[in-house]
Amino acid sequence: VQLVESGGGLVQPGGSLRLSCAASGFTFSRYDMSWYRQAPGKARELVASIVSSGGSTYYADSVKERFTISRDNAKNTGYLQMNSLKPEDTAVYYCNAKITWPIRDYWGQGTQVTVSS
Repeated sequence: VQLVESGGGLVQPGGSLRLSCAASGFTFSRYDMSWYRQAPGKARELVASIVSSGGSTYYADSVKERFTISRDNAKNTGYLQMNSLKPEDTAVYYCNAKITWPIRDYWGQGTQVTVSS
């Protein structure tokens, strides 16, 4: 089982990045997927979620109308499009896949996003 994030990096305020999360070793299309982030000295926080079918999404207030979560179940890949980035978006971003029956909860290794001029 693997979740591998990519697409992080250094970007100027106001810029954009697209994170990808490639899943393998399990049936990705059955799992809800989320993106979390953790800034230095802070707790990990939920950024956005999407249900297994892609039909419903959730966003933290801090990223609404700037970030878009999506998935391509045929490619076993999830995405987080991040626009209008702010310095406070700087964090390590983690991909999570979860199913409630049977209970399974998988995490990626994280990708660093740094927003700075």
